[in-house]
Amino acid sequence: MISFIIPTKNEGKTLEKTLRCLIRYSGSREIIVSDGRSTDETAAIAEKYADQVIEYKGIGKQGIAAGRNAGAAAAKGDLLLFLDADMCIDKPDDFFGAAIACFEKDSGLVGLTVNLRVFPEMATWADRFIFGALSIQYRLENNFLGIGAASGEFQMVRANAFRRVGGYNERLAAAEDHDLFRRLRKIGRTRFEKTLTVFHTGRRAHAVGWPKLLLTWAINGLSVLIFKRSASKEWEEVR
Repeated sequence: MISFIIPTKNEGKTLEKTLRCLIRYSGSREIIVSDGRSTDETAAIAEKYADQVIEYKGIGKQGIAAGRNAGAAAAKGDLLLFLDADMCIDKPDDFFGAAIACFEKDSGLVGLTVNLRVFPEMATWADRFIFGALSIQYRLENNFLGIGAASGEFQMVRANAFRRVGGYNERLAAAEDHDLFRRLRKIGRTRFEKTLTVFHTGRRAHAVGWPKLLLTWAINGLSVLIFKRSASKEWEEVR
């Protein structure tokens, strides 16, 4: 079974499209929305489609790593799939059949990621170029160099491996996604599957601009790699 886990915070503009896409998958699955106290219609949309809606009741703001971990703690699936709330997958039965086959064929595979693309009607030339380059980077790092890397938009992980490495590092405000795959790579194989693609809005790059976003990614990635902490203290919402 696949447990779809989506962390949310004021995702009313995009969440319904994402959930309507996921419920089209006819295989064994559950949908878990882990909400960080949204003040818009996010919770109502989640209740309409999800099998579980987990509401954060802690003190202060919930980070995305904590939101994903809360969803994972409630999950019953053999495979955990962490997605953002602005995603869509074409032909989900075919897509997830191929994704599951990757794990079935390789018992040592603990983490899978795929191509990320901005919705064609929204994509700029910079989106196409940079996400194409990211695909090359992730293929090299996972399939050839054995480093482990993946963006939080799509991370499919064996549940037992996720729990073995302790899940996401909640002390990291950014680059927690790459950190997870690097730790997973120490106990098994991670893979980039070039034949599979998911689509998303590309909203952060469109809001802050690619130069600033690339610089932020680089600074946080290096900080986590070298100092084991992210340079950013908080990952700002972009809605």
